[in-house]
Amino acid sequence: MHDIRVIRDNPDAFAAGLGRRGLDGNALAQDILAKDKALRELLTRLQTQQARRNEASKLIGQAKQKKDEAQAKALMDEVSGLKDAIQQGEAERRDLEAGLRDALAVIPNIPAAEVPDGADESANVPVTGRAFGTPPGINNPKQHFEIGEALGQMDFERAAKVSGARFVYLKSDLARLERAIAAFMLDTHTQQFGYMEVSPPVLVHSGAMFGTGQLPKFQDDLFRVPVGEGDPFWLIPTAEVPLTNIVNDEIVNEAELPLRMTAFTPCFRAEAGAAGRDTRGMIRMHQFSKVELVSITTPDQSAAEHERMTDAAQEILKKLDLAHRVVTLCTGDMGFGAQKTYDIEVWLPGQNAYREISSCSNCGPFQALRMNTRYRGGDGKVKGPVHTLNGSGLAVGRTLVAILENYQQPDGSVAIPSALQSYMGGKTVIAKI
Repeated sequence: MHDIRVIRDNPDAFAAGLGRRGLDGNALAQDILAKDKALRELLTRLQTQQARRNEASKLIGQAKQKKDEAQAKALMDEVSGLKDAIQQGEAERRDLEAGLRDALAVIPNIPAAEVPDGADESANVPVTGRAFGTPPGINNPKQHFEIGEALGQMDFERAAKVSGARFVYLKSDLARLERAIAAFMLDTHTQQFGYMEVSPPVLVHSGAMFGTGQLPKFQDDLFRVPVGEGDPFWLIPTAEVPLTNIVNDEIVNEAELPLRMTAFTPCFRAEAGAAGRDTRGMIRMHQFSKVELVSITTPDQSAAEHERMTDAAQEILKKLDLAHRVVTLCTGDMGFGAQKTYDIEVWLPGQNAYREISSCSNCGPFQALRMNTRYRGGDGKVKGPVHTLNGSGLAVGRTLVAILENYQQPDGSVAIPSALQSYMGGKTVIAKI
């Protein structure tokens, strides 16, 4: 969400920021300011009417004391008219406030100044010094689903009978490997980087989805679970939602920040990516598992925290010895709530390409304004909205995909990275069952 006062004070900067997103920033700014002006004019009128009503109410008593019934009646008629006008004005106020709120709710975050301009992923910029490793030389590499199916441990056909497309059964060592990857990630993030492990709800109400920006704009990409006549539940698309909303509508003490949390959860997305892309395999699923990282910080901490979060996500791939690179997303490829995003892309030999395995985003105050989350300094004064950050640390399914493709052996087996062998009971190879 955007602070209307910031737009009011500098509409040109607001419009220019949205223009970098490929939107008509001038038209959006003018629309927002027109709605804001109408609301403020109405509030001024209501204040004037309320003041006159209070004044007239006092004058009625004075007129009656003077036995001036005509004056008393005229004042009572005026008060009655003002009451009706105020009631109508209050209804109009609610409509204008809702209109302004709804207009602001679907406008994306303003890109940070250093974010590269561009229309799509082709304009993303590799980050110097963050690339790691060399893609392995594998003769005729297979894709992960070919490897998993040949092992007899990855079954899309039976999953389709039960749930439809974009679901999978993992069995035996691959099921254990998924669990091992998640445990390894959580241990690294909690023990090496100081994140607090949280086991959050995976069903949330609409307010939580609004707070992190999934609603109302992306409703069609979500799984809705209606319960009775009240507010529906939503299956989380990422643990970012319950973790970030843990401070929803709160004032956090500055001394407690940064607050760092991590969680391993299932994630659910009705949207499964571009039509015709990744139709086979585990790259784009309706249900998948992920280890999420979330930080709540003060404004002056958030830029450094963004670099730190990206380091934490990269560390997982480094420990697994998986070649990867980091790119800064351009304005046209960045998510709705982000000010700046780093994507970590892991090398997949079967696709002969780097593919996204994590997005780490600094949202600035955007989500905090939607959640009404602020922080209080040591002097007891409320300073303003916190900054929020989120990132995948990592997508567990895509990490499993990367391991299968990078550690595939000529005989069809898959070597287990040394960092995961203790989590696999000392096993070093996954073979066909």
